[in-house]
Amino acid sequence: MSEPLRAVIVSHAGIASALIDAVKGIAGDASGIVAITNTGASPDRLCSDIGAAVGSGPAVVFVDMPGGSCLHAALAELRARSDVAVVAGVNLPMLLDFAFHRELPPFEAAERAVAAGTRAIRSVTLSAG
Repeated sequence: MSEPLRAVIVSHAGIASALIDAVKGIAGDASGIVAITNTGASPDRLCSDIGAAVGSGPAVVFVDMPGGSCLHAALAELRARSDVAVVAGVNLPMLLDFAFHRELPPFEAAERAVAAGTRAIRSVTLSAG
């Protein structure tokens, strides 16, 4: 792959932008990662914003939660694209993994990111001291 893989994060409110700011703060660079919010956007506008952000090349689209308007818009807009992976659910560890592995094909990068994000979620037991 000649150009690093793009990522589009689609979320409710400002979640996507906040995640990108955190990636920049930790990794130092978040170029090629774009935020889209559904706030104030009609379903048609959200679809068109997603399509424009993805562009014509391969990409991974992360949406903030499964089953929501962001996922429905991504699937509607990208259903014919065989070079775009869509991930339902997003967290900071998965985006950091993606940021450091943007040379991978989209589906491999998506699977890596999902694995990293899943490993990072755990219940922590606090003990009374």
